[in-house]
Amino acid sequence: MKKIAVAISGSSGAIYAKLLLDKLAELPEEQYEIAVVMSENARLNWELEIGDKSYDWYDFKMYEKNDFFAPFASGSSLYKCLIVCPCSMGMLARIAQGISNDLISRAADVMLKERRKLILVPRETPFNLIHLENMTRLTRAGAIICPAIPSFYSKPQNTKALLTTVVDRVLQLAGLEMDTFRWGS
Repeated sequence: MKKIAVAISGSSGAIYAKLLLDKLAELPEEQYEIAVVMSENARLNWELEIGDKSYDWYDFKMYEKNDFFAPFASGSSLYKCLIVCPCSMGMLARIAQGISNDLISRAADVMLKERRKLILVPRETPFNLIHLENMTRLTRAGAIICPAIPSFYSKPQNTKALLTTVVDRVLQLAGLEMDTFRWGS
């Protein structure tokens, strides 16, 4: 069984998290175990940007941000991937500096120290030098920085299709095979 943890931090871009969870909910339960942790600001942004509390509707194991007993808070767990989507610049900075003060930053630290897949999806613009240096530091440490920058190759016909180009790319980086637009296909 493939185990994937998803962390939703307090950046704008809750729609990316929703689309990601929607896609993960379509995976066969017997093959995938999905765990989710959200910060308080992530919940606030979701309610503001999506207009509801549908983050509670998913059939995933939800963990509180200070639950250091969550399995993916330990290197001995079988979680092989953590996706932080969206990833605020504050969270990115804490991860880059090794500050493990909540479950999200601790789980990210675990992924880095165990040389497992850590995918960070920052949704910020413009980037300042501190942001860029933190992203460089994390890339050198083994993280994958996948900014929430949609692609247009597939000629998306609506906002959801446009934003899904980012989510599909994140899921591909996580090692999930899916039917999606491929360049040159």
